[in-house]
Amino acid sequence: MKKIQHYVQGQWTEGKDEGAPIYDAITGEVISNIAIEGLDIPEILQYGRTKGGEVLRKMTFQERGNMLKKLALYLTKRKNEFYDLSYRTGATRIDSWIDIEGGFGNLFANASLRKLFPNQPYHVEGDPIDLSRGGRFMAHHIMVPKKGVAVHINAFNFPVWGMLEKCAVNWMAGVPAVVLPAPSSSYLAEAVARAIIESGILPEGALQIINGTVRNILDTVESQDVVTFTGSAATGRILKAHPRIIQEAVPFTMEADSLNASILGEDAVPGTPEFDLFVKEVRKEMTVKAGQKCTAIRRIIVPENLVEDVQIALRKALDKVTIGDPRLKEVRMGSLISKQQVEAVRNSVQDIAKEAEIVYGSLDKIETIGADATKGAFISPILLRTDNPFKSTAVHEREAFGPVSTIMPYKSLDEAVTLAQMGKGSLVSSIATYNDKIAKEYVVNAASHHGRILVLNRENAKESTGHGSPLPTLVHGGPGRAGGGEEMGGMRGVKHYLQRTAIQGSPTTLTEITGIYQPNAKYKEAEQHPFKYHWEDIQPGMSLKTHKRTITDTDIINFANLTWDHFYAHTDITSLDGSIFEKRTAHGYFIISAAAGLFVYPNKGPVSANYGLEECRFLRPLYHNDTVYVRLTCKQKVDRDVASAEHPSGIVKWFVEVFDSEDELVTVATILTMVQKKQETFVEMTEAKIKESLAKLTENTKPQWGSMTAQHMLEHIEFTYRIASGEIQDFEITTPEKILDKVHATLYNYEKMPRGYDFPLREKSKMEELKHENLEVAKEKFLEARQDYLNYFEENPEATLKNAVFGELNRYEWYLMERKHLNHHFEQFGLL
Repeated sequence: MKKIQHYVQGQWTEGKDEGAPIYDAITGEVISNIAIEGLDIPEILQYGRTKGGEVLRKMTFQERGNMLKKLALYLTKRKNEFYDLSYRTGATRIDSWIDIEGGFGNLFANASLRKLFPNQPYHVEGDPIDLSRGGRFMAHHIMVPKKGVAVHINAFNFPVWGMLEKCAVNWMAGVPAVVLPAPSSSYLAEAVARAIIESGILPEGALQIINGTVRNILDTVESQDVVTFTGSAATGRILKAHPRIIQEAVPFTMEADSLNASILGEDAVPGTPEFDLFVKEVRKEMTVKAGQKCTAIRRIIVPENLVEDVQIALRKALDKVTIGDPRLKEVRMGSLISKQQVEAVRNSVQDIAKEAEIVYGSLDKIETIGADATKGAFISPILLRTDNPFKSTAVHEREAFGPVSTIMPYKSLDEAVTLAQMGKGSLVSSIATYNDKIAKEYVVNAASHHGRILVLNRENAKESTGHGSPLPTLVHGGPGRAGGGEEMGGMRGVKHYLQRTAIQGSPTTLTEITGIYQPNAKYKEAEQHPFKYHWEDIQPGMSLKTHKRTITDTDIINFANLTWDHFYAHTDITSLDGSIFEKRTAHGYFIISAAAGLFVYPNKGPVSANYGLEECRFLRPLYHNDTVYVRLTCKQKVDRDVASAEHPSGIVKWFVEVFDSEDELVTVATILTMVQKKQETFVEMTEAKIKESLAKLTENTKPQWGSMTAQHMLEHIEFTYRIASGEIQDFEITTPEKILDKVHATLYNYEKMPRGYDFPLREKSKMEELKHENLEVAKEKFLEARQDYLNYFEENPEATLKNAVFGELNRYEWYLMERKHLNHHFEQFGLL
């Protein structure tokens, strides 16, 4: 029998012992064995800290984010191969979609967080803090990656999502991971991990996976490590109390099963959309993943006069749930993960049933489609009811981790809140109501006991992700029984793997440390106007002092007339008595506009656009005849993704200080500009450069890739020039309409054309017959065709002509196309 493998210390390996069998949840057959004997746990953890950690810590947030995005795209293309394995866990197609594509979605979501972090390996948090009256001693907080590993002990129910929702966060922070999936579904986690390792996208050591229960995994964790646990509250408490966790003060995040509650609002009576939504949501949360979700609805809390209505409606809804082989389209619920889990659920239901009545389903009878119920881990949905929820303590203490939930009544909303809180802390609660006062009262009073609360009504139902769906941008965790931890939650999730450190020093020193200009730091006088520099060449602290301008009465009046801002301080000097103003006062936004007039460089250059204004403060009024000047200083650089038809660029934040003639600071603002990055990929294709390159080309010049000869290459480019001159336009654009804009936009980036691409206007992989007698004639025709192209756009500068791949192109876009195209083929033949 094949064993499930582990990826540790740079290789796939197996445990030395015979191991334990792993079963197919549907058929009961043995899939494989799992063994861990012989694994050197201390060395595995140390390998991650050094091999993987050293590389990840040096990467910037942008590099880590792009790495996650690339990995997400890679896995998404291979997603179908994981579904067949997922069916063996008892999951339906929808269940598998949540696990598999939900996991990949976590990579995408965390990759997008790179936009919120600086373009450096560490984060600068919050605002600077002035620690002195003179402004020469200050503090800031930085957050650096921990120099340990993230040890993830995961549950069986979501082998893909559970792994990637945690790993995406620690990778984004620059910390490697050692993942321990639960044995019963580890074969699926292994398959995804194998694909990740094969991709080569992550640095070696960033991911190690041990597929099995390792009881000594915590024995050698260190203070720089982070441990996360997902599973039962009882197991979590044991791990959290491990002596090594306490001795080393290792951060421990626990996300445990919880007795989540859903409330039916008093207004949501039968016949309202909210009543129907409530029933639908409860049915879904009971049966998705066969109820094996830490966020599933375990307690159904409804107004006492609606208990019968809810019970009847849920019975009807559950009657529609077909159980069986999850590969069949007609099946709506699969099985539990194992027969061992079935027995655990049965025991829990029997305990709850001592204080509650089973009103739907049976522990002894089940009908299945396409599967043998005696061989698989099948169980019927079980709906219980208790009419004395304040006395029936089992429903608030015992969780059946399967398709099980209990209805209970409440007399008032205060009672509903109290019942929800009797679960002693949960991951999520929800309330179905169209009454916002009811929603507010429940949320505010119940929030202390829940990690997340959903208010469900007719307005958000179509777009709602539902009661049981944790989201990467929101906190996933809860107080008390739920573990007291927080996972995910956007930036806050990433910060869990970073060490926050307060740094103190002079503004100049802290500018260098943080990469953000701090007020009162020394300026770095720019050798030329800062707007002449490309994004890469601008550095925090780079500064320009402008010439002066005197504000006149006419300026203020004209600005008022232009903007229609006739506030009395600017236009009615007879009304200044009792105000803070002494004379006719300049508009604040005029000061900002005048400042821009002083510091903006008028000529075309790398600064391509004004991107916005982040903060602005007017420290004192400016009056007519006051004279000002501006100090423009680079505050911070922020990288950005460009997907549209524009050149690669980043954002520069400029600190604008407006001073009066006495050098007193009167206005501060932070403005943002979009600044182009340097183009250093392509050689500019001037006529001289083209002729120089052609002179190197002979009949014997061989391509570095592809099957073209030198003459084939020239005739191919000549053909493209004839398209660009309008001579050839009788063809169709071959790129599908839905992706044409995206393909068109690639002309503007600085990435090379892909190698081995078949030209769409010729038969694939077929070499065309040569048109010209020899190479020298081909060179002449090439240059003639190029001149025709240049002449065409000289005479028709506003024209657009179609290209088979990129669609309609204007003059500038044909220039970009020519530069990329010639660089591609001239590099192919070693001419550049």
